[in-house]
Amino acid sequence: MDRGNRARPALRPDGQDHFHALRVAVGLLAPATVLLTTGRPELMIFAVFGAFAGMYGRGETARLRRRHQMQAAVLLTVGVAVGVSLSNLAVPTWVLVVVEIGFAMAGSVVADACGLRPAGPFFFLFALGATAVVPAGVVDPVVALAICAATAALAVVIGAVGVPGSRDDRPASCGVPPGAWVHATRYGIAIAAAGGVGVFLGFAHANWAMASAAVPLAVIGIGGPAAGEIRPVLSRAGHRVAGTCAGLVLTAAVLAADLPPWALAALMVALLFPTELFMARHYAVAIGFFTPLIMLMCELADPADPMQLVGYRGLDTLIGVAAGVVVAVLVRGRGCSSAAAETAADGAARVGCHAGRSVRS
Repeated sequence: MDRGNRARPALRPDGQDHFHALRVAVGLLAPATVLLTTGRPELMIFAVFGAFAGMYGRGETARLRRRHQMQAAVLLTVGVAVGVSLSNLAVPTWVLVVVEIGFAMAGSVVADACGLRPAGPFFFLFALGATAVVPAGVVDPVVALAICAATAALAVVIGAVGVPGSRDDRPASCGVPPGAWVHATRYGIAIAAAGGVGVFLGFAHANWAMASAAVPLAVIGIGGPAAGEIRPVLSRAGHRVAGTCAGLVLTAAVLAADLPPWALAALMVALLFPTELFMARHYAVAIGFFTPLIMLMCELADPADPMQLVGYRGLDTLIGVAAGVVVAVLVRGRGCSSAAAETAADGAARVGCHAGRSVRS
């Protein structure tokens, strides 16, 4: 297959996509069933973040996939642990921003060192922020952490099911690559900028804006974009905004139907399958399903006015994506060249999206 074909995979998912997406969805189905039968659908948020461990290692051999999913499971669980701690302490917005900056930078270095795909700290960062804004008292922090950890462990077990993937061309050992700290600094600056606006707008805005700021940075690799190589960043930003807007429309329709909590929880499980199915094919389509999944789990954990919430999330997405794009353009690494950017693009395309030369965020 030539480089152009790798950079722009076919939109239509293949058999491997279906099997991988099914593994991820099944990883959420079991804990969701337990939570629904025990009458605690509001705790789905903690199971969802645990299930995200199953998203890692698409197309990798069973051994490497298991290793990367275990590493992701730890990072996701740590994110939830920090988030529920901040929630329990009822910290002010600026504390959340400071903690997320540090966590994003550390998560970026670890993800780069271990070669995790999806690239970057987005899911770990989102796990921290989303659980931090859950009101204190909804659940005991130990219970929340146990739900996340158990679901993540289940995802790793399910990830071992099936034939190995076709690729194992990345090193299994961890080692911080050159430029990783500069790349982590990009995340820190972008999240600080988005979080600063969030502080001004209010606590609930900060999380979504900071998570969105991480999205455009995942496509550029640790070397940063070379001159003329900013197009993938803009493409990813556009996909994020378009997919989020479509997802918000779907979310508004679902919430307007005033479905019971158990139905919303069941819908979340169903939404995880197409989210992962299209994540490697077309990022905007995947985000169109991902957005209502995230919105519904947040609504169950902390009910709010649906229309106001939809409007806020749209605004927060624009703020965060804009911050990420600006930082991607302005902060370059040493020795950044077209060859370096092309190498990063090739690595992204292995698990990339239809947006071209990108990896999931």
